[in-house]
Amino acid sequence: MATRSGLLSKQELRQFVKEHNFQSAEDIQRTLKELFADVLQEALEAELDTHLGYERHDVKNKQTRNSRNGYSKKTVTSEYGDVEIEVPRDRLGEFEPVVVKKNQTNVTGIEEQIIALYAKGVSTRDIQDHLQGLYGVEVSPTLISNVTNKIVPLIKEWQNRPLQQVYTVVFLDAIHFKVKQEGHIVNKAAYMVIGIDLDGNKDVLGIWIGENESAKFWLNVLNELKNRGVQDILITCVDNLSGFSQAIAACYPKTDIQKCIIHQIRNSTRYVSYKDLKKVTADLKPIYKAVTEEAALLELDRFEENWGSKYPLIIKSWRQNWDELATFFKYPPELRKLIYTTNMIESYHRQLRKVTKGKSIFPTDEALLKMLYLSTMDVIRKWTGRVQNWGQILLQLTVYYPERVQVR
Repeated sequence: MATRSGLLSKQELRQFVKEHNFQSAEDIQRTLKELFADVLQEALEAELDTHLGYERHDVKNKQTRNSRNGYSKKTVTSEYGDVEIEVPRDRLGEFEPVVVKKNQTNVTGIEEQIIALYAKGVSTRDIQDHLQGLYGVEVSPTLISNVTNKIVPLIKEWQNRPLQQVYTVVFLDAIHFKVKQEGHIVNKAAYMVIGIDLDGNKDVLGIWIGENESAKFWLNVLNELKNRGVQDILITCVDNLSGFSQAIAACYPKTDIQKCIIHQIRNSTRYVSYKDLKKVTADLKPIYKAVTEEAALLELDRFEENWGSKYPLIIKSWRQNWDELATFFKYPPELRKLIYTTNMIESYHRQLRKVTKGKSIFPTDEALLKMLYLSTMDVIRKWTGRVQNWGQILLQLTVYYPERVQVR
């Protein structure tokens, strides 16, 4: 019967245990460390044999002017702690080992673990404790920073990748964090964009870090999307940020804008007294739950009759924003449900918050971007299916936008 590794038979393994007379788990660990070093050493020797084309002392089969040229000592970090090995050299300096590459000092997969833990929002201190407890390896905050810095080129590549020409729905929203800047703690906005393509698949199109949230910065984001290949957006879903609609119209003039109903309700109830809150919220519901825009306007008139004198600012806000609050009324129920709130991007934000909640302050914009990127990659991996009822939604979109939606 073979062992689970398939490398030793059960009998050979028992003989190995008998010869070493292990008295504790520590004895096994120590022996495995020695065995690991021996196997690593032999693997390097075998690599050099292959490179030169002959084994040590087998001079008669030598067909190269190159030859062995001693060793260089090297300490590498492994799952068994630090291990010292001797890396064989060749006289012509052509040998490039694969098992332990030149300048490689870590053979544990610890770098991957650091990045995985960092992506989960684990603090630097806890990453250090985890690796110390699991491997007995001490890692410094500088090492953790250097390891996570290796993903910066990946972020730049991802952030500049070409995008699709047409997106049916694009959600735009920002999430706010505190970041150190020039000795002060400032509020920064992470601008996020989620797009749904013609196949009903959703994707995060980019992450931008900027000072607070402003329409001017959103215009820069939209222009960048255009530069990366996005020629048309059918519908954008946004909050009620001042100037947002003008920024969208400046870049994508044919795009329908849907302001988030939930944001509008929150803004409406901000100044409502507590004793009226439930009643006001209940009376707003028939407006956005109406079957048609005409019915919704009648409900808004009714709301004004009941509350207009007490809360005139609520009426003013709904009237001023009506054209973009009511966009969803022209669409069928399946599409209405998708666009009348920014729930999709807010759900994504909640998942980011779970990861970033342990970080009250980020040391730099780059540190914030690294964590948001890694967390986003985790989120995207779970987005495996199309948007619900997508076939029906796409059919409707081809009717509304026959020249802009080309079904493949």
